[in-house]
Amino acid sequence: MEFEELVKIAHDTLNPRELTESSSAGSVAAALVTESGKVYRGVCIDTPCSMGFCAEHAAIAAMVTAGESRVAKIVAVSCEDGIVAPCGRCREFLYQIDHDNLNTEVLLKSGAVTLRELLPHIWTK
Repeated sequence: MEFEELVKIAHDTLNPRELTESSSAGSVAAALVTESGKVYRGVCIDTPCSMGFCAEHAAIAAMVTAGESRVAKIVAVSCEDGIVAPCGRCREFLYQIDHDNLNTEVLLKSGAVTLRELLPHIWTK
């Protein structure tokens, strides 16, 4: 699957909304494709006391729930900013789910890079 199609899937997943007076969801969406070709999507959940999570986490959780762990490509998009880079927590999460995910292609505004390039100094052996 090309990134263009994955970006469209992520854009189509955006669904910004208020959940409560202090919590919201859906302003960032992520889409990933696994080595088997399956696509998983997720949205962020923002809460005031750090219990929320990123869109990438939601997409990865859906993938793991389905029994997979190896991500071929991933992209996140924001309602306001378009393509956004995964935060450090999301980068580390991808690596912890499957160390082979260092080869995952991550789309940034400037183009695709590998997770290995985004995590140049791995703390594990």
